Amino acid sequence: MKIGVLLSGCGVYDGSEIQEAVLTMLAIKDAGHEYICISVDEKQHHVVDHTSGDEMKETRNMLVESARIARGDIQEIGSVHPANIDAVVMPGGFGAAKNFSTWAFAGPDGEILPKVKLFLVNMVNAGKPICALCVSPVVVAKALEGSAIHPTLTLGSNNEPSPYDIDGFHAGIEKVGATSTAKGIKEISIDRENLIVSAPCYMFDTDILAVRNNIKMALEATLVLCS
Repeated sequence: MKIGVLLSGCGVYDGSEIQEAVLTMLAIKDAGHEYICISVDEKQHHVVDHTSGDEMKETRNMLVESARIARGDIQEIGSVHPANIDAVVMPGGFGAAKNFSTWAFAGPDGEILPKVKLFLVNMVNAGKPICALCVSPVVVAKALEGSAIHPTLTLGSNNEPSPYDIDGFHAGIEKVGATSTAKGIKEISIDRENLIVSAPCYMFDTDILAVRNNIKMALEATLVLCS
């Protein structure tokens, strides 16, 4: 099978979470399948110095930055159609809430990048599974806002340490029509009706091993939905 990996840049604070992205690709290959890295040929919201968290006075392109993770082998989102892939996985990172959407600034009232919305809606309409990791379920919720599809999604749980307002995220996705479900780092959400898997990953204060296992679990569930 061919599994798309949708990237929003390179780096947790302004693009895709690199560890989640690489572990996703590894899980796909480990399962005996092929991944296709995908991104958007547009500027990211801003650039962050990952040593300090400060904004930098420069601009970067999502596709160009994502190509760093993909080792140059990346496709623009407009050239990838549901018929080309069997499923898509979206790693987390602030790029989901800054570049693919404006959730980081306006919450559920924010916008979603039209190209990303079209891609995800086309995947759903074609019956192709979507796997959303970490914060990226907010992008799925925005893509399906106003439609007859009300996905069940998780952004974590208050039962484990987290630097984020999990209740706030869950209230936000419910405001745009999704259903929230609390899941821990050893759990995932499987919406079999809508073919959508979500996993909390680095929404928690956790480590790379726990995230690897969470992604592996999510990928395995996604592959089952492909059959």
